[in-house]
Amino acid sequence: MEALNIFVKSIFVDNMIFAYFLGMCSFLAVSKNVKTAIGLGVAVIFVLGITLPINYLMDKYLLSPGALSWISPDLANVDLSFLSFIIFIAVIASFVQLVEMVVEKYSPSLYSSLGIFLPLIAVNCAILGASLFMQQRAFPSLGIATCYGLGSGVGWFLAIVSIAAIREKITYSNVPKPLQGLGITFIIAGLMAIAFMGFMGINI
Repeated sequence: MEALNIFVKSIFVDNMIFAYFLGMCSFLAVSKNVKTAIGLGVAVIFVLGITLPINYLMDKYLLSPGALSWISPDLANVDLSFLSFIIFIAVIASFVQLVEMVVEKYSPSLYSSLGIFLPLIAVNCAILGASLFMQQRAFPSLGIATCYGLGSGVGWFLAIVSIAAIREKITYSNVPKPLQGLGITFIIAGLMAIAFMGFMGINI
C-alpha cells in the first residue's frame, strides 16, 4: 500500500513539472506536438524506471555513511556521499546513451524530431532530481524507490503530453500576438500546476 501511495503521489502531488518545475527546458521545447511529446515522455519513464533503482542501490551499498560495512567492518566509518552527484549522473548518462541508440535504430523519424533533446535527458534535472529526492527521503526498500521512479516518469509523461495536446489546439485559437509561443505556454503550465495542487489531499 505504501508503494502504491508513493507511486500515485509522485504522479499527481509531487509531479516533477508542476510541483518542482524540474525538466522545464525539454518540457517547453518538445511539447509542440503530441507525437514527439509521447516519444520523449516514454524515454523519460524508461530512464527514470531503470536509473533510480540503480542509484538507490549505489546509495545504499556504496555512497551513504557506513554503506561499505558489508565489505568489511573496518570501512564502517567511510562516507562517500560526496560522490553522489558524479555517480548518479554517470548512471543516468549511460542509460540515456542506450535509449538514444535504440531510438535511432528502431525509430529514426522520432530520433530526428527529438533532435538534441533526446541526449539532453542525461542533463534533464527531473531525472537527477528524482535520484536526489530518493536519497533525501531515504526510501526503505528498492521496490518503493522503483515505484517512485516510475511514478515520477509517468507524471512527467502526463505533463508533457497534456500540454502538447493543448498547444496543438491553441494553433487554431486567436492568441494575442504578445503571448504567442512561449508566453501562452508558460501561462498554461502555471494554470495546470494550480490544477494539480487539487491532488494534494491524495492519501491512499
